[in-house]
Amino acid sequence: MDRHKVGSDRTELEKEKYHITVEIIEYMPNKVMRKAIMKKPTGSITAVAVDAGEKISERITAFDIYVQIIEGTAEISIDRKKYHLKSGGYIVIPAHSLCGFSANEKFKMIKTVIKSGYEE
Repeated sequence: MDRHKVGSDRTELEKEKYHITVEIIEYMPNKVMRKAIMKKPTGSITAVAVDAGEKISERITAFDIYVQIIEGTAEISIDRKKYHLKSGGYIVIPAHSLCGFSANEKFKMIKTVIKSGYEE
């Protein structure tokens, strides 16, 4: 994933306000978009929109990550094993795993990182 192809909004969503999950973030052509829902020292929740044909490069995860697809279909690689998730599906990526994402079609996901219980 090229840095110029990533859009990010690190400001948290407003608390005590009703939000519709799939409307938290919009697709942008040829980009991976991120919107912080909540960011704390012990973890974070992020909405991610990935345009068709885009990838999030493989990297080693430091912590457990819960990924739920909220729209579309995603291909997720965990330690080189491929998983195909569709809207409503989720997977937990174990800490210290090599993981990456591919968008054969555009998709949106909620990514929850849990930091407690691990050393940084």
